[in-house]
Amino acid sequence: MDNARFAIAIMAAGKGTRLKSKRPKVLHEIGGRALLLHVIAAAKTVVAAEDIYCIVGHEAERVRAAAAPTGVRFVLQAEQRGTGHALQQLKTHFVATGEAVPENLLVLSGDVPLIRPETIRALCEGHLRERAAMTILTAVPPDPTGYGRVLRAVPGGAEVTAIVEQKALKPEQMGAPEINSGIYCFRTAALFEKLDLLSTDNAHGEYYLTDVAALLVADGQRVVAVQGDSVDEVLGANTIAEMMHLDAAMRLATARRLMSEGVTIFRPETCVIDAEVEVAADTIIEPYVQLLGATRIGPDCRIRSYSVIQSSTLGSGVLVRNGCVMDSAEIADGAVIGPYAHLRPESRIGEGAHVGNFVETKKVTLGKGSKANHLNYLGDATIGDGVNIGAGAITCNYDGVSKHQTTIGDGVFVGSDSTLVAPVTVHDGAYIAAGSCITEEVPAGALALGRSRQVIKEGWAAAKKAARKS
Repeated sequence: MDNARFAIAIMAAGKGTRLKSKRPKVLHEIGGRALLLHVIAAAKTVVAAEDIYCIVGHEAERVRAAAAPTGVRFVLQAEQRGTGHALQQLKTHFVATGEAVPENLLVLSGDVPLIRPETIRALCEGHLRERAAMTILTAVPPDPTGYGRVLRAVPGGAEVTAIVEQKALKPEQMGAPEINSGIYCFRTAALFEKLDLLSTDNAHGEYYLTDVAALLVADGQRVVAVQGDSVDEVLGANTIAEMMHLDAAMRLATARRLMSEGVTIFRPETCVIDAEVEVAADTIIEPYVQLLGATRIGPDCRIRSYSVIQSSTLGSGVLVRNGCVMDSAEIADGAVIGPYAHLRPESRIGEGAHVGNFVETKKVTLGKGSKANHLNYLGDATIGDGVNIGAGAITCNYDGVSKHQTTIGDGVFVGSDSTLVAPVTVHDGAYIAAGSCITEEVPAGALALGRSRQVIKEGWAAAKKAARKS
């Protein structure tokens, strides 16, 4: 591949009517990421982003918005008239822009998310080795019914004579086992020469890219096939059920990859682990855990059952007890979270800190060794090292219009059921008496009490009972 320039075209213009969904087909997700983004990620391991052209059509702006951060280019197929028509738009793009036409063009489908970089490279290398005008990636499924078949000139040989759709198969061709994946390599000049010869004389009135194979063969040019190692990686999904089959396959592959790298996953079939998740060796993941988005987990952690961790970073030796929910949080080494803690975005939990039962945090920095173990809400707060937050204590960060900051210094003790009304600062080493409502700055080392004086009324209960009887 070093001696021949490749570009990649990704077909992403279709509607996917059989999904019965308003969402563009290529934006449906498996493994925590849109189908198209999986394909782009595989393509980017083979060529640079600027050499990838996404051909968009249905809901084009929505698809562009989803894929734009990847750096790929876009070509509009305003009217969807088949796969051949899509590449006609790419040809027009090169003519209109004057961009250099690549020597070779790889065509991928935006709804085939399991395609591996290794398979893409093997296809491209086979294309160059065979000096082909067109190279077809094929597969042999257990049941090829419904798929277009690839007919080879000689069994076991590389050369292809035709791609025949299921409905057009002759009786003697019904047993052909090899299917067309819809993934191709072309010598670009040969492809562009034949695109204008395509006809819409078919049941759907569309320009089919598969017809290019027959045109090339008739012209005496070489068309060959390369069989992929896996059927699953070249299959798309036309229904939600089929998509979930791909999702299960991808997630199981992710779990197996992590286990091969030293991660213990009990009952991996019960866990939901997105494709982007990274977990270091010697971490243990218990059943029914969800690890989502760009989550990164360090070594020697334990994630207990029913926890859901989204796009968060955990250091080494972190214990996440049962039923915790995290979203865009950062957890330092040796911290203990839960059970049933809720860490909302911008929660930063320090080394060795504890966030316990039914504690909720949001935009909080909790310092090294600090503890909030029971029934707390901590929002918009900076909390120092070695702080103890008693059961039921909260920061009141919202005045009905704006959010305000609470600052708690190192070594502070906040008694149970205390309410800190922001904006407020509690300096190092101060004590807040249990049940206090703190509205003013607390100096270092001071004891702050903000509660009503206790009143005792002797005999009150007996008098009340007597009054009820009278």
